[in-house]
Amino acid sequence: MTKNLLNYSYYPGCSLHASAKEYDESTKGVFKALRIGLKEVPDWFCCGATPAHNVDELLSLSLCAKNLSLADNVEGDLAVACAACFSRLKTTQHRLTENDIKRKQVETAIAGSVSLEKPVKHLLEILAKDYGLDRLADAVKKPLTGLKVATYYGCLLTRPPDVPELDCCEAPTIMENVIAATGAEPVSWSHRLECCGANFTLSRPGVVLNLSNAILASAKRAGADCIMVACPLCHGNLDIRQKEIEEANGTRYGMPVFYMTQLLGLAVGVPTGKLGLESMIVNPLPLLREKQLL
Repeated sequence: MTKNLLNYSYYPGCSLHASAKEYDESTKGVFKALRIGLKEVPDWFCCGATPAHNVDELLSLSLCAKNLSLADNVEGDLAVACAACFSRLKTTQHRLTENDIKRKQVETAIAGSVSLEKPVKHLLEILAKDYGLDRLADAVKKPLTGLKVATYYGCLLTRPPDVPELDCCEAPTIMENVIAATGAEPVSWSHRLECCGANFTLSRPGVVLNLSNAILASAKRAGADCIMVACPLCHGNLDIRQKEIEEANGTRYGMPVFYMTQLLGLAVGVPTGKLGLESMIVNPLPLLREKQLL
Protein backbone atom coordinates (compact mmCIF):
# COMPACT_ATOMS: atom_id res chain seq x y z
CA MET A 1 0.00 0.00 0.00
CA THR A 2 1.40 3.39 -1.03
CA LYS A 3 2.05 5.70 1.91
CA ASN A 4 0.42 9.12 1.89
CA LEU A 5 2.71 12.10 1.50
CA LEU A 6 0.53 14.17 3.86
CA ASN A 7 -2.41 13.46 6.15
CA TYR A 8 -5.25 15.68 7.32
CA SER A 9 -8.41 15.53 9.35
CA TYR A 10 -11.35 16.63 7.20
CA TYR A 11 -14.41 18.75 7.94
CA PRO A 12 -16.71 18.58 4.88
CA GLY A 13 -19.60 20.64 6.25
CA CYS A 14 -23.28 20.33 5.45
CA SER A 15 -23.26 21.48 1.82
CA LEU A 16 -20.68 18.92 0.77
CA HIS A 17 -22.95 16.14 1.99
CA ALA A 18 -25.99 17.62 0.22
CA SER A 19 -26.17 20.22 -2.56
CA ALA A 20 -22.41 20.23 -3.18
CA LYS A 21 -21.71 16.50 -3.22
CA GLU A 22 -19.60 16.95 -6.34
CA TYR A 23 -17.24 19.19 -4.36
CA ASP A 24 -16.78 16.50 -1.71
CA GLU A 25 -16.38 13.72 -4.27
CA SER A 26 -13.88 15.62 -6.39
CA THR A 27 -11.93 16.73 -3.32
CA LYS A 28 -11.49 13.13 -2.22
CA GLY A 29 -10.56 12.13 -5.76
CA VAL A 30 -7.90 14.82 -6.11
CA PHE A 31 -6.37 14.18 -2.70
CA LYS A 32 -6.24 10.44 -3.33
CA ALA A 33 -4.52 11.03 -6.68
CA LEU A 34 -1.97 13.30 -4.97
CA ARG A 35 -1.48 10.83 -2.09
CA ILE A 36 -2.84 13.24 0.49
CA GLY A 37 -4.79 11.46 3.21
CA LEU A 38 -8.16 12.77 4.40
CA LYS A 39 -9.93 11.32 7.43
CA GLU A 40 -13.38 12.74 8.08
CA VAL A 41 -13.97 14.07 11.58
CA PRO A 42 -16.43 11.66 13.25
CA ASP A 43 -19.77 13.05 14.41
CA TRP A 44 -19.15 16.52 12.97
CA PHE A 45 -22.20 18.75 12.62
CA CYS A 46 -23.20 22.12 11.13
CA CYS A 47 -20.85 25.03 11.85
CA GLY A 48 -23.69 27.55 11.63
CA ALA A 49 -22.42 28.80 8.28
CA THR A 50 -23.22 32.42 7.40
CA PRO A 51 -26.57 32.95 9.23
CA ALA A 52 -25.87 31.74 12.79
CA HIS A 53 -23.51 34.49 13.93
CA ASN A 54 -26.05 37.12 12.87
CA VAL A 55 -28.67 35.52 15.13
CA ASP A 56 -26.69 34.35 18.17
CA GLU A 57 -22.93 34.83 18.44
CA LEU A 58 -22.55 32.44 21.36
CA LEU A 59 -24.37 29.71 19.44
CA SER A 60 -22.18 30.28 16.38
CA LEU A 61 -18.96 30.18 18.38
CA SER A 62 -20.10 27.12 20.33
CA LEU A 63 -21.00 25.15 17.21
CA CYS A 64 -17.56 25.75 15.73
CA ALA A 65 -15.71 25.22 19.01
CA LYS A 66 -17.32 21.80 19.48
CA ASN A 67 -16.38 20.80 15.93
CA LEU A 68 -12.81 21.93 16.56
CA SER A 69 -12.72 19.76 19.67
CA LEU A 70 -13.99 16.77 17.71
CA ALA A 71 -11.30 17.36 15.09
CA ASP A 72 -8.64 17.05 17.78
CA ASN A 73 -9.35 13.32 17.85
CA VAL A 74 -8.15 12.88 14.26
CA GLU A 75 -4.57 13.07 13.02
CA GLY A 76 -3.41 16.07 11.05
CA ASP A 77 -4.31 19.70 10.50
CA LEU A 78 -7.97 20.33 9.73
CA ALA A 79 -8.73 20.48 5.99
CA VAL A 80 -11.83 22.48 5.00
CA ALA A 81 -13.27 22.82 1.51
CA CYS A 82 -16.22 25.19 1.98
CA ALA A 83 -15.29 28.88 2.19
CA ALA A 84 -18.13 29.56 4.64
CA CYS A 85 -17.10 26.74 6.99
CA PHE A 86 -13.47 27.84 6.72
CA SER A 87 -14.44 31.40 7.63
CA ARG A 88 -16.53 30.41 10.66
CA LEU A 89 -13.97 27.96 12.06
CA LYS A 90 -11.13 30.46 11.65
CA THR A 91 -13.25 33.26 13.11
CA THR A 92 -13.99 31.13 16.17
CA GLN A 93 -10.31 30.39 16.73
CA HIS A 94 -9.48 34.08 16.36
CA ARG A 95 -12.32 35.34 18.58
CA LEU A 96 -11.82 32.87 21.42
CA THR A 97 -8.04 33.27 21.41
CA GLU A 98 -8.43 37.02 21.89
CA ASN A 99 -11.38 37.01 24.32
CA ASP A 100 -11.15 34.95 27.52
CA ILE A 101 -14.69 35.90 28.57
CA LYS A 102 -16.16 34.55 25.35
CA ARG A 103 -14.01 31.45 25.64
CA LYS A 104 -15.33 30.70 29.14
CA GLN A 105 -18.92 31.25 27.95
CA VAL A 106 -18.36 28.79 25.10
CA GLU A 107 -16.77 26.23 27.42
CA THR A 108 -19.86 26.43 29.61
CA ALA A 109 -22.11 26.07 26.57
CA ILE A 110 -20.35 22.96 25.25
CA ALA A 111 -19.65 21.56 28.73
CA GLY A 112 -15.99 21.07 27.96
CA SER A 113 -12.70 22.73 27.21
CA VAL A 114 -12.15 24.62 23.96
CA SER A 115 -9.38 23.39 21.66
CA LEU A 116 -7.91 26.12 19.45
CA GLU A 117 -4.45 24.83 18.62
CA LYS A 118 -5.09 22.66 15.55
CA PRO A 119 -4.42 24.63 12.34
CA VAL A 120 -7.50 25.06 10.13
CA LYS A 121 -6.51 25.04 6.46
CA HIS A 122 -8.48 25.59 3.30
CA LEU A 123 -7.77 23.17 0.47
CA LEU A 124 -6.03 25.98 -1.40
CA GLU A 125 -3.49 26.41 1.39
CA ILE A 126 -2.84 22.68 1.52
CA LEU A 127 -2.28 22.45 -2.24
CA ALA A 128 -0.29 25.66 -2.72
CA LYS A 129 1.81 25.64 0.45
CA ASP A 130 1.91 22.23 2.15
CA TYR A 131 1.91 20.09 -0.99
CA GLY A 132 3.53 22.79 -3.11
CA LEU A 133 2.90 24.25 -6.55
CA ASP A 134 5.91 22.54 -8.15
CA ARG A 135 4.78 19.15 -6.91
CA LEU A 136 1.24 19.89 -8.06
CA ALA A 137 2.48 20.79 -11.54
CA ASP A 138 4.50 17.56 -11.65
CA ALA A 139 1.35 15.57 -10.80
CA VAL A 140 -0.56 16.89 -13.82
CA LYS A 141 -1.31 14.15 -16.35
CA LYS A 142 -3.60 16.12 -18.67
CA PRO A 143 -2.66 19.82 -18.79
CA LEU A 144 -5.62 22.19 -19.02
CA THR A 145 -3.87 24.07 -21.80
CA GLY A 146 -6.06 26.60 -23.58
CA LEU A 147 -8.66 26.83 -20.81
CA LYS A 148 -9.18 30.41 -19.63
CA VAL A 149 -10.37 30.45 -16.02
CA ALA A 150 -11.86 33.27 -13.95
CA THR A 151 -10.86 32.44 -10.37
CA TYR A 152 -13.58 33.65 -8.00
CA TYR A 153 -12.67 34.24 -4.34
CA GLY A 154 -15.90 35.87 -3.21
CA CYS A 155 -16.25 37.37 0.25
CA LEU A 156 -14.96 34.82 2.71
CA LEU A 157 -11.71 33.22 1.60
CA THR A 158 -9.42 36.16 2.37
CA ARG A 159 -11.51 38.51 4.52
CA PRO A 160 -11.55 39.98 7.11
CA PRO A 161 -7.79 40.48 6.77
CA ASP A 162 -6.78 39.34 10.27
CA VAL A 163 -8.81 36.10 10.30
CA PRO A 164 -8.38 33.68 7.34
CA GLU A 165 -4.68 34.47 6.78
CA LEU A 166 -4.95 32.56 3.50
CA ASP A 167 -3.49 35.26 1.25
CA CYS A 168 -3.47 39.02 0.77
CA CYS A 169 -7.05 40.14 1.38
CA GLU A 170 -7.12 42.73 -1.43
CA ALA A 171 -4.81 41.21 -4.04
CA PRO A 172 -4.72 37.43 -3.52
CA THR A 173 -3.03 35.13 -6.02
CA ILE A 174 -3.37 31.69 -4.42
CA MET A 175 -6.28 30.53 -6.62
CA GLU A 176 -4.55 31.74 -9.77
CA ASN A 177 -1.31 30.00 -8.77
CA VAL A 178 -3.07 26.70 -8.08
CA ILE A 179 -4.98 26.59 -11.36
CA ALA A 180 -1.96 27.85 -13.33
CA ALA A 181 -0.05 24.79 -12.09
CA THR A 182 -2.43 22.68 -14.21
CA GLY A 183 -1.56 24.57 -17.39
CA ALA A 184 -4.80 26.58 -17.47
CA GLU A 185 -4.73 30.35 -17.97
CA PRO A 186 -6.17 32.47 -15.14
CA VAL A 187 -7.69 35.65 -16.58
CA SER A 188 -7.49 39.11 -15.07
CA TRP A 189 -10.96 40.37 -14.20
CA SER A 190 -12.68 42.96 -12.02
CA HIS A 191 -15.14 40.95 -9.91
CA ARG A 192 -13.08 38.14 -8.40
CA LEU A 193 -13.54 39.51 -4.85
CA GLU A 194 -17.09 40.84 -5.20
CA CYS A 195 -20.05 39.39 -3.27
CA CYS A 196 -22.51 37.13 -5.11
CA GLY A 197 -25.28 37.67 -2.56
CA ALA A 198 -24.45 34.49 -0.61
CA ASN A 199 -27.34 33.51 1.65
CA PHE A 200 -29.67 36.22 0.28
CA THR A 201 -30.55 33.63 -2.33
CA LEU A 202 -33.91 32.92 -0.64
CA SER A 203 -34.64 36.07 1.34
CA ARG A 204 -33.68 38.69 -1.29
CA PRO A 205 -33.33 36.93 -4.66
CA GLY A 206 -33.37 40.21 -6.58
CA VAL A 207 -30.13 41.23 -4.88
CA VAL A 208 -28.56 37.90 -5.81
CA LEU A 209 -29.61 38.20 -9.45
CA ASN A 210 -28.05 41.66 -9.75
CA LEU A 211 -24.81 40.86 -7.96
CA SER A 212 -24.31 37.50 -9.67
CA ASN A 213 -25.12 38.99 -13.07
CA ALA A 214 -22.32 41.52 -12.59
CA ILE A 215 -19.89 38.70 -11.76
CA LEU A 216 -20.84 36.63 -14.79
CA ALA A 217 -20.69 39.70 -17.06
CA SER A 218 -17.22 40.57 -15.77
CA ALA A 219 -15.92 37.04 -16.38
CA LYS A 220 -17.40 37.08 -19.88
CA ARG A 221 -15.81 40.46 -20.72
CA ALA A 222 -12.45 39.14 -19.57
CA GLY A 223 -12.65 36.29 -22.08
CA ALA A 224 -13.02 33.52 -19.49
CA ASP A 225 -14.26 30.11 -20.62
CA CYS A 226 -15.41 29.25 -17.11
CA ILE A 227 -15.43 30.32 -13.48
CA MET A 228 -13.69 28.43 -10.67
CA VAL A 229 -15.09 28.65 -7.13
CA ALA A 230 -14.36 27.24 -3.68
CA CYS A 231 -17.70 27.95 -2.03
CA PRO A 232 -21.03 26.07 -2.36
CA LEU A 233 -23.00 29.30 -1.82
CA CYS A 234 -21.16 31.01 -4.67
CA HIS A 235 -21.58 27.94 -6.86
CA GLY A 236 -25.30 27.88 -6.19
CA ASN A 237 -25.78 31.51 -7.14
CA LEU A 238 -23.60 31.43 -10.25
CA ASP A 239 -24.44 27.97 -11.61
CA ILE A 240 -27.89 26.96 -10.36
CA ARG A 241 -29.36 30.43 -10.86
CA GLN A 242 -27.53 31.26 -14.09
CA LYS A 243 -30.52 30.62 -16.35
CA GLU A 244 -32.69 32.81 -14.11
CA ILE A 245 -30.03 35.52 -14.22
CA GLU A 246 -29.91 35.33 -18.01
CA GLU A 247 -33.69 35.61 -18.30
CA ALA A 248 -33.84 38.56 -15.90
CA ASN A 249 -31.16 40.46 -17.79
CA GLY A 250 -31.94 39.43 -21.38
CA THR A 251 -28.50 37.98 -21.95
CA ARG A 252 -26.74 34.68 -22.48
CA TYR A 253 -23.63 33.54 -20.63
CA GLY A 254 -23.53 29.75 -20.81
CA MET A 255 -20.62 29.97 -18.36
CA PRO A 256 -19.70 26.69 -16.64
CA VAL A 257 -18.94 27.17 -12.93
CA PHE A 258 -16.51 24.55 -11.61
CA TYR A 259 -15.44 23.74 -8.11
CA MET A 260 -11.68 24.06 -7.94
CA THR A 261 -11.27 20.32 -7.31
CA GLN A 262 -13.26 19.44 -10.43
CA LEU A 263 -10.73 21.23 -12.63
CA LEU A 264 -7.79 19.91 -10.64
CA GLY A 265 -9.27 16.43 -10.90
CA LEU A 266 -9.35 16.64 -14.68
CA ALA A 267 -5.70 17.66 -14.67
CA VAL A 268 -4.37 14.98 -12.31
CA GLY A 269 -6.26 12.12 -13.89
CA VAL A 270 -9.28 11.56 -11.63
CA PRO A 271 -11.90 9.68 -13.71
CA THR A 272 -14.53 12.12 -14.97
CA GLY A 273 -17.24 9.97 -13.41
CA LYS A 274 -15.81 10.86 -10.00
CA LEU A 275 -15.92 14.62 -10.56
CA GLY A 276 -19.66 15.26 -10.51
CA LEU A 277 -19.65 17.08 -13.83
CA GLU A 278 -23.16 15.80 -14.57
CA SER A 279 -24.44 17.69 -11.51
CA MET A 280 -23.59 21.08 -12.96
CA ILE A 281 -26.58 23.03 -14.24
CA VAL A 282 -24.55 24.76 -16.96
CA ASN A 283 -23.29 21.76 -18.92
CA PRO A 284 -19.46 21.86 -19.04
CA LEU A 285 -19.03 18.96 -21.46
CA PRO A 286 -19.19 20.97 -24.73
CA LEU A 287 -16.48 23.31 -23.43
CA LEU A 288 -14.26 20.48 -22.24
CA ARG A 289 -14.64 18.65 -25.56
CA GLU A 290 -13.86 21.84 -27.48
CA LYS A 291 -10.66 22.24 -25.44
CA GLN A 292 -9.89 18.52 -25.92
CA LEU A 293 -9.91 17.93 -22.18
CA LEU A 294 -12.19 14.86 -22.28
